[in-house]
Amino acid sequence: MIKKITFLFLFYFLCSCTTEIPKIKPVDKNAIIDSTITAFQKTLLEQQIDSVFKKYNFNGSIAVFKDSLQLYRKENGYSNFKTKTKIDSSTIFAIGSVSKQFTAAMVLLQMEQGKLNVTDKASKYLKEFQAKEYENITIHQLLNHTSGLNTFGGKLMFKSGSDFFYSNDGFNALGKIVETVSGKSYDENAQELFRKAGMKNSSTGNTFEGNNFASAYLGNEKNAQEVPNMPKRLGSKDIGTPAGGILSTIDDLHLWNNALYGGKILKPETLKQFTSKSAERHHAILGKMGYGYGIMMNIGKPESYFHSGYIKGSPSLNIYYPQTKTSVLILSNIADEEKGKSSTFRPHVEVKKITDNLENTLLQLRSKH
Repeated sequence: MIKKITFLFLFYFLCSCTTEIPKIKPVDKNAIIDSTITAFQKTLLEQQIDSVFKKYNFNGSIAVFKDSLQLYRKENGYSNFKTKTKIDSSTIFAIGSVSKQFTAAMVLLQMEQGKLNVTDKASKYLKEFQAKEYENITIHQLLNHTSGLNTFGGKLMFKSGSDFFYSNDGFNALGKIVETVSGKSYDENAQELFRKAGMKNSSTGNTFEGNNFASAYLGNEKNAQEVPNMPKRLGSKDIGTPAGGILSTIDDLHLWNNALYGGKILKPETLKQFTSKSAERHHAILGKMGYGYGIMMNIGKPESYFHSGYIKGSPSLNIYYPQTKTSVLILSNIADEEKGKSSTFRPHVEVKKITDNLENTLLQLRSKH
């Protein structure tokens, strides 16, 4: 890959080193290098991600943006298999646990207003945490899944703060804390946050009104069984809106990444807390990684913040590479659960490998020039 780019650089460098004709401005080599890199990125992404679409007959939408520049975008398949409605740029998907970073941001916004602190015990805000088993759980531990909580009402998996166990109930409790200290519903807080990020096509499952929603399906394109009561079921007790109930689009998630990591949502020191590795997760599909507040991160290179999401029939992945301000968004609305989650997420894992490798290559090149 590096050889390819080096050849392109050499070609342009030689072209730009010809004898200068008087009164003609010298060629801006940096601009040429930048445009060459961008052209290379676009070509490579097109070849490699197109092959993922083809290999899996991927039903969904994938896009890659470098800051505001679109490097790759493709939609394939149906948002509704019965009516054969095709997925397009305005299709709204359930994003599952990608919702957790929104909940974490809401908690941190309340902290910035002085209404709570992440070191506070959850029992200060919620009666359910006043039971002896839960009394020492802090907001910080709920945010990074180190509370020991699994399902609410059950025994702790370990002493709070001593290990990692991914808990949806923990994030639903955070949603309740946001409601308690803000005096507004989670849905209202979510809408305020969407407005702050400029997201006009996002909502919670409870508040969705519109007709661009991608119905969720189990099975495959030949035998697609619709998941009932979507998107309202996202607000039910077994899922919970703060843990996995947000609906969004490719473009809105791109706006979110740029706003969040560009410092338009949280103060710099708060964003640092959000993205700091404060726990470690061994993900069944994506492997070993760091965990911050509702966000995962690569251990090693390239530096990246990401989160997968899954609720029945809706696998998703949102990745952000801060060094190049690159967003990678993968949204889908069908999953063959009989083949298992690792099979469902194979396209997502392959795309992440492609973009991780590309990111590393670009950073190597940048260090040489």
